[in-house]
Amino acid sequence: MSRLNELRMIARVAQMYHVEHQRQSDIAKHLRISQATISRMLKRALEEGIVRTTVSSPSGTYAELETELRAKFAIDEAIVVECSEDREGAIMARIGEAAAHFIEATLQPGEVIGVSSWSETILKMVDNIHPMKNNMAKYVVQTLGGMGDPTVQIHANQLTTRLAKLTGADAHLLSAPGVAQSREAKLVLLSDTYVRETMDLFGKISLGIVGIGAIEPSGMLARSGNVFTARELAEVEEAGGVGDISLRFFDAEGRPVKTPLDDRVIGMTLDELAKIDRVIALAGGQSKTEAIRGALQTGAIDLLVTDKFTAERLVST
Repeated sequence: MSRLNELRMIARVAQMYHVEHQRQSDIAKHLRISQATISRMLKRALEEGIVRTTVSSPSGTYAELETELRAKFAIDEAIVVECSEDREGAIMARIGEAAAHFIEATLQPGEVIGVSSWSETILKMVDNIHPMKNNMAKYVVQTLGGMGDPTVQIHANQLTTRLAKLTGADAHLLSAPGVAQSREAKLVLLSDTYVRETMDLFGKISLGIVGIGAIEPSGMLARSGNVFTARELAEVEEAGGVGDISLRFFDAEGRPVKTPLDDRVIGMTLDELAKIDRVIALAGGQSKTEAIRGALQTGAIDLLVTDKFTAERLVST
């Protein structure tokens, strides 16, 4: 009976602490037991199963899906957002809202943020970020060439400059096209002082924010003119490519797909991305599911923000 008596006492201490919300010092005084003993008894209450911790996820959140994504793809965190329909526009809006909240809550003072500028989902994120009272970030660095069709280029530049203003940072634009006409043209562009200055900051980025693209370019990217021809993209697919991050292609296993096209991209490489301390990817939708699956296996992504429909597809196969 001695064990039963011991457990009875532990249960009483647990009740006083967890149910009656008494402080340990008050429990110790009431029961004439030392506070160190009370602390040990509360620990025993957990070990014996007298106290069990449960977390009830609020409606509209998907803790189980997030857990499955973390386990399956070995990423640090996953955010799965509620979405009423499996439609690209609605999905981008919800992902943008969730990503904005996460950035506001976790941004550290002095961060150097790297951002891929030709992403409508990241643009939605910037639209939802509130101005930060204290200067939080140091720089916001454009990680893919931001020059293109003037009617679309303004969005890419705005994305970078607005994010910088909202976070109290200095903006560093990459004043070159995302895709040069040739390898030789790229070398000429890289000789520009301001282009080189921005790219030299790639190694200092502490927070990377990227979109994930399917082989077929997004509407914003296509309109910018920073795309490859249909024939060139067909060659990427033949080489096993399933998607890209900032025009750097990878296959279904997350391995880089190296083609001559790499020599024309002005922006961050997958190897450079993988060296960043924290990389957040924003992506969802039926057409991007295979690309997201491949991207999660590159080893470059630490956190994924996606929708419930895409998350279900990712964990189901």
